[in-house]
Amino acid sequence: MRHIGSAFCLAMLWLAFALPARASVANAPGANLKVSLITYGPGETYWERFGHDAIELRDVASGQAINFNYGVFDFNESNFFLNFARGRMHYLMDAAPSAIDESFYVESGRSVTRQQLAVTPDQAAALRDFLLWNLRPENARYNYDYYVDNCTTRVRDALDMALGGILKTQLGARAGGMTYRQQTDRLMSAQPWLMLVMDLGLGPYADQPLNAWQESFLPEVLQTQLREIRIDDGHGATRSLLQGEQLVSPNRLEAPPASAPDLRLPLALSGLLLAVLIVSTRRWWPTGYALLGTLYLLCAGLVGLLLLALWTLTTHHSAWANANLLLFNPLAFMLLPTLWRSRRGFAASRFMDGVIVLQLLAILIAALLHLLPGTVQQNQPWLLFALPCWLALAWSLRRRR
Repeated sequence: MRHIGSAFCLAMLWLAFALPARASVANAPGANLKVSLITYGPGETYWERFGHDAIELRDVASGQAINFNYGVFDFNESNFFLNFARGRMHYLMDAAPSAIDESFYVESGRSVTRQQLAVTPDQAAALRDFLLWNLRPENARYNYDYYVDNCTTRVRDALDMALGGILKTQLGARAGGMTYRQQTDRLMSAQPWLMLVMDLGLGPYADQPLNAWQESFLPEVLQTQLREIRIDDGHGATRSLLQGEQLVSPNRLEAPPASAPDLRLPLALSGLLLAVLIVSTRRWWPTGYALLGTLYLLCAGLVGLLLLALWTLTTHHSAWANANLLLFNPLAFMLLPTLWRSRRGFAASRFMDGVIVLQLLAILIAALLHLLPGTVQQNQPWLLFALPCWLALAWSLRRRR
């Protein structure tokens, strides 16, 4: 994904490209067009962690090569950050000479890989015509979704359309390797705090089993999957879709891990440590106990409000029906006065006892949800973190000194 300063730049790029291209890529016969998938490795900035890709069309007669990609966004768009928060992100298609486009990633230290595809002249011409149509300013904008409509799924879908649906047919029949959550945690692990926030905000949608077609929302996965695609060779047999693969520039950045980190032990130990501190300070340092408990309850309440807003006020369907609402919710705010009263030795009132029991019941329900058949939200790390904390608070709030 790349950022541009203004949508006006897109129109200028279109004009700069389209006019001279009439004698080359734009009007070349299909037999003269080479089609390649260009895959760029993950970058250092958080919005670059998923990687990027583009379709390259190269006219063998003139030598002109153009990269088409769907990863441009504009910070200066009206209400950009509000739309981002609401899940209504607008992205743009872009085109640039291959050498210029790829040099940006080479200078950034990101890998660049070219996979030339074995397409027929008719398929190459149809793909070129579609991309030029899609590049027009009135067609270039689309509503972005992290998992099902992003810069890679648009590239994948354009190739699939040109190939007559071969990609979806073959990839849809294969099992994927990871879930949306696992891929997200893996790729965001270089920024641990951001990874934790994203994992906390993902609901059961992110834990559904994926086939290879769905998992190819990631550039590196699509790159890998294309190596397995077989097409008709015209003689009753099949051959590889790839005519060749070239590493244009190696990766010079730290590569993401091959698998997602297991968050269960770190978060379980963190929750246990916090619980021990709550119990210890309750007796030996009442003010510290009140401050520590206040911090936890405020965070739990604010997280609950955020999760509730993501579910009810946004189109981020990957965050809907989040079971972490059972662990962190606005009920926590109600316990703040009782927490400070307990610092002076007063136990919770009968009403607050009911609130505490309700919260413990919510945690029990969250644990029991894992016994249900079908797709279950994989929030065990957060369950292991929250359970000892809530048990320690419940004990301290209901206990007279």
